[in-house]
Amino acid sequence: MEGVAIPGSESLRGLSSAEAEQRAAAGKSNRTTGHSERTTAQIIQANVFTRFNAILGLLLAIILTMGPAVDGLFGIILVLNTCIGVVQEVRAKRTLDKLALLTATTIPVLRDQQQQQLASARIVQGDIVGTSTGAQIVVDGPVLISNGLEIDESLLTGEAEPQAKEVGDQLRSGSFVTAGSGWFQAEKVGNESFANTISSEARKFAPVSSELKVATDTVLKLVTWAIGPIAAALLIGQRMGGETWRSAVFGSATGVVEIVPEGFVLLTSMTLALSIIRLGKQGILVKELGAVEGLARVDTICFDKTGTLTEGAPAVDEIRPVGAASLDLCSSVLRVLTQNPSNATAKAIQKATQDASNNVHQHTLIPFSSARKWAAVSVSIDDDNKQTTSWVMGAPEIVLGAGGVANSKALDHVKEQTDLGKRVLVLATTSAVLSSDDLPPDLQVTAIVMLTERIRPDAQKTLQYFAEQHVDIKIISGDNQKTVAAIARSVGMTRLDVKDTVVDARTLPDDAAVANMIAEAKVIGRSTPRQKRIMVQSLRQQHKTVAMTGDGVNDALALKDANLAIAMGSGSEATRAVAQLVLVDGGFSSLPGVVAEGRRVIANVERVAKLFLTKTVYAMVLAVATGVARVPFPFLPRQLTLISALTIGIPGFFLALAPQAPTTQPGFLKRVAEFAFPAGVTAAVATFAAYTNSLQSQKILVPQARTAATMVLGLVGLWIVDVLARPLNRRREALLVMLGSVGVASFIIPVFRQFWRLEFPPTPQLIQSFGIALIAIAIIEAGWRLATFRRKPDQPLSEVVT
Repeated sequence: MEGVAIPGSESLRGLSSAEAEQRAAAGKSNRTTGHSERTTAQIIQANVFTRFNAILGLLLAIILTMGPAVDGLFGIILVLNTCIGVVQEVRAKRTLDKLALLTATTIPVLRDQQQQQLASARIVQGDIVGTSTGAQIVVDGPVLISNGLEIDESLLTGEAEPQAKEVGDQLRSGSFVTAGSGWFQAEKVGNESFANTISSEARKFAPVSSELKVATDTVLKLVTWAIGPIAAALLIGQRMGGETWRSAVFGSATGVVEIVPEGFVLLTSMTLALSIIRLGKQGILVKELGAVEGLARVDTICFDKTGTLTEGAPAVDEIRPVGAASLDLCSSVLRVLTQNPSNATAKAIQKATQDASNNVHQHTLIPFSSARKWAAVSVSIDDDNKQTTSWVMGAPEIVLGAGGVANSKALDHVKEQTDLGKRVLVLATTSAVLSSDDLPPDLQVTAIVMLTERIRPDAQKTLQYFAEQHVDIKIISGDNQKTVAAIARSVGMTRLDVKDTVVDARTLPDDAAVANMIAEAKVIGRSTPRQKRIMVQSLRQQHKTVAMTGDGVNDALALKDANLAIAMGSGSEATRAVAQLVLVDGGFSSLPGVVAEGRRVIANVERVAKLFLTKTVYAMVLAVATGVARVPFPFLPRQLTLISALTIGIPGFFLALAPQAPTTQPGFLKRVAEFAFPAGVTAAVATFAAYTNSLQSQKILVPQARTAATMVLGLVGLWIVDVLARPLNRRREALLVMLGSVGVASFIIPVFRQFWRLEFPPTPQLIQSFGIALIAIAIIEAGWRLATFRRKPDQPLSEVVT
């Protein structure tokens, strides 16, 4: 719509620049507050003032008050985690902001008696705003000029049928234009506009479903509820075991610190933020974090032909007159019918008819609608404007059907061209009065317009990728099904049987037939926006995870009902408004990269989750066991800091950035729990066994028993890292060697050993502790191998994703 001249403004007077500035200064502009994009200050606040930071901050204060400052080392990690989270999120925000500028649209506004293109935020109360097909309404106000204006308010009301708007009718922000153009006056702007006053209720579509977010929230909620009872049990147990209040509180704080999976939240956020940055550099705007994960889980993807499989910029091959009509007359009428072009087809016709004599005078215009699939105009051809005729341009099946037998000769030529993959429009004339509801029955074809579209060079490779990933592909278009099928075959979609897989949506009698057909169909032509929406809804009811791509206003309804909406950057405002992913440069070939990125994120977060939840499990078991046994807690805070750094924090950081992208399957939390609970319990039992076994010897003091526990938990923890890092490569092997070397150095180098307060127990107890660690490692290894043996081989995505 940007730069399009909208007719009718000659009789209107807009604000002057001075008036607009005064109203903006008075707070009457379209700038909004409380929007979803967070500022840098809000990002810092959100990362600093978290539930876990509050818990860890309190525990840090307790430990620093009751023990040496060195036992508060985890406080440094707490600060570093927060700083890293802030930096990564700010980087992601800047990437998104840059891409948002590339996809931002401008709005036609009358200022200083001229049509200007202004950003939405610069519109003020009283401005006269222009709109045309494909545009989204950004402020509320009455219609002043209507050139066949039709508005879709489904994003606000759920009602899918476009509403005709005449002078005086109200336009509401959040709706979009499906046909025509016009001017309206901005009455309610900014936070007072309809879309903003009803906030989330204005959006009838839900955000991308994220299994990662649901699983993460579930884990954090359970851990938060468990902290209080476990801390109380640990405190009471140590007091009953003879510990002083000071020592018992110190030990309880130490135990609870290890339960909190603070690094898990950080690494999950960091992984998603880095993914946004990576995709942003590829020209992909991610409007919702869950969208990265969403495309990785998709098992059905619906493409619109125009703008996705083809480049969306058709060219007119030929305008062929039929009968006695002249080429110049037909070109002149076509030029009137496509005035103020708001889509690629209209622009192509305007370009092809630029040399027409333009000797026709418009009287009544019915603009093109994707629901009707035709446009019409009544014109006078002579200079006296006395003789008026009506002309219709539209889809051959619609226009020829209205014309009856008289147009049957044109059908053969239309069929020939559509079979070749060309788009065909027909121009017909009638003496009847025009109506926006039905075409007159006596239409006579006067010209056939043939257009060709360039197939995207990356279309075949992209479709092949999805086919190899067992993702079901469906092409849903408003064009002739034979044209669409021909293009589909040219990009590698074979076995398209006309009877079963290529469908003319006009032949479907009702909504139920539309819903039933979509399961088997591969190419659906002549579908209306409403039918597209029903198809997507039906696929979701069949428990499919559906992605929908599109660029035109006729795709908006289906996009908003898909699990994941993907819009082309060159598409209409309406499609970009409802999409979670926007391909800024229109690069169709970037979709496989998004899938791979999503799978990488899911796999890496799953690894990190297993690691951190294992730590939480063994920390809980150790805390409960210590309270029941009424013994001092097995570790000093600094010793847990060493173990956490070597077996959780450092490896977790590297595992979160691993490059692989395996097949994504549902059941994230179940798989995490199936690994973490047995591994965590095994590690805790082994550690507590070595600890209590050492305490039973009269020759061993608590510091020596703690050293035995530290050694066992460190060895078992490193083996868990080894299991989660598989398959190993040189980098991961080097990481494991580095972690092991630091651990050994901490035990054998005196200065480190003294810092960590490690005191070796006698040799018999040391050997016994080492043996306990080996038994625990053997159990974990056996469990991993058994799980690997039972794991199903890779299944098609359509069978495993629900």
